[in-house]
Amino acid sequence: MYNILICDDEKDIVSALKIYLSSESYNTYEAYTGKEALQVIKNKDIHLILMDIMMPEMDGITAMVKIRENNNIPIILLTAKGEDTDKVLGLNIGADDYITKPFNPVEVLARVKSQLRRYMHLGGGVVKSPNLCIGGIELDDKAKNVTLDGEAINLTPTEYDILKLLMENPGEVFSPKSIYNRVWEENCYGSESTVAVHIRHLREKLEINPAEPRYLKVVWGQGYKIERGETK
Repeated sequence: MYNILICDDEKDIVSALKIYLSSESYNTYEAYTGKEALQVIKNKDIHLILMDIMMPEMDGITAMVKIRENNNIPIILLTAKGEDTDKVLGLNIGADDYITKPFNPVEVLARVKSQLRRYMHLGGGVVKSPNLCIGGIELDDKAKNVTLDGEAINLTPTEYDILKLLMENPGEVFSPKSIYNRVWEENCYGSESTVAVHIRHLREKLEINPAEPRYLKVVWGQGYKIERGETK
């Protein structure tokens, strides 16, 4: 049974999300400020967070920064249509996805299931090799960890799955839409720019100079790849 924290200062939204999630037998916890969310996470075993951005006392962005200091549980932001800047900021500092208000219940459940699936089964599916090596990057799919030149790299579940997809297929170019469909395992509800943000995160963590990457390459107008020539 998965535990989901719903954090939003609007009680009607919290109630609606509880109905959607309870229909799939998820346990739900409530918080109405970022501070309350941090307290729930401290005391409960939470598997996923639905986090509003605009809240009193502590907003969702600030709360997420604190959560990401020592926790990689999936975070899905709850955003209004006009909060495009906040969406990008949220993805930049560690959100895994976002859902725009008003909610489509089918979309909410699809995104929650997708994030939980990756979080609980990092790199799930058929594995060509338990260890994947591209240059100095090594992905151990059995232990679910990634190292760069022997140093551990802390990735979110989404980042891990994107990196694994590319490392399993060195030299192959994947379009943003293809990455979204294969990693999120759903049709592209949101903007494909979400993929670009996660790729940028990976570059910041894996590249000495993200502006001139050794590993994660852009094929302009087509997508992303890891160069086959960098493989050990």
